[in-house]
Amino acid sequence: MDNSSTIQEFINYLKFEKHFSEHTAKCYRADLEQFVSFLADSGPVRPQGSSGSANPWDASAVTGTAVQTQLCVPVDDLVKSADINTIRRYMADLGQRQYCKSTTARKLATLRSFYKFMVKRNYLSGNPVVSIKTPKQDKKLPKFLEYEQVVRLLNTPPVNTWLGARDRAMLEVLYSTGMRVSELVALNMDDVDFLSEVIHVRGKGKKERLCPIGSSALQSIQNYIEFRNRRMSTDSNFDSRVLFANKHGKRLSTRSVRRKMDKYLIEAGLDPSISPHTLRHSFATHMLNNGADLRSVQELLGHQSLSTTQIYTHITTSRMNEQYHNAHPLEQHQP
Repeated sequence: MDNSSTIQEFINYLKFEKHFSEHTAKCYRADLEQFVSFLADSGPVRPQGSSGSANPWDASAVTGTAVQTQLCVPVDDLVKSADINTIRRYMADLGQRQYCKSTTARKLATLRSFYKFMVKRNYLSGNPVVSIKTPKQDKKLPKFLEYEQVVRLLNTPPVNTWLGARDRAMLEVLYSTGMRVSELVALNMDDVDFLSEVIHVRGKGKKERLCPIGSSALQSIQNYIEFRNRRMSTDSNFDSRVLFANKHGKRLSTRSVRRKMDKYLIEAGLDPSISPHTLRHSFATHMLNNGADLRSVQELLGHQSLSTTQIYTHITTSRMNEQYHNAHPLEQHQP
């Protein structure tokens, strides 16, 4: 958005002050591009001095990936002109386009953050989104694997090849620490402390934490490193810093981790729709089921808010209810 200094300033603020990832910043930009496109199509403000026959919404102000609407009105003026009724019309438009509630909520959150930023920088006197309520979300409990299923998955990769040993170590680390896949692929060799049995994790917003790691995962890492070092000795282009490398000796991508897991899920006879993030859910659920307190699980997962971690208490409660009724089937028929 070359002609929108405030939007670019907001994106820079997300990346350099809030330390949002490049991917997250792109999502915010895309949401704002869609909103600007809506404003252009609906034409909330007609520029003064424009003739009746001319179309005031002509090309040039919005650049970027998706939106090429045409506006003689600068984008900055356009977004500043939006009021609470404009936001409501935009929400209604998203509803007519049949966006799901979670996507609509995310787009509204983008606008709320953007206009809060505008007020903070004194570009606006008030936030038009502040009184717009977020659509009520359908409560969906995250999927998790039973312990026996986790064991079956972890035992699937072969450990007698360097790629198989790598994949076994990756899966073990994901389950043993509960870290995100993006955190896994960012690991370097010196992030693993074998002596203290902890691993240094760089999380969202450049926040760092130390995660305890189990002996089984550490043994898998050691086994993989032996293969890795032999492989590195024959490849001068191998990145010596990276812990989990691809076959070319470069840092593994999150997409590659997903592809590898898809393969092992099928081989293990498990649901192929399960994602690597399911191991994070499984870690948290199994921790709580085995007596860990919620605050400790929050710290291990790197959640900023305890409310984010509380979703796992719903899983454990639901699980207990299911086990109770399975053990006492007559209870279901009591008047």
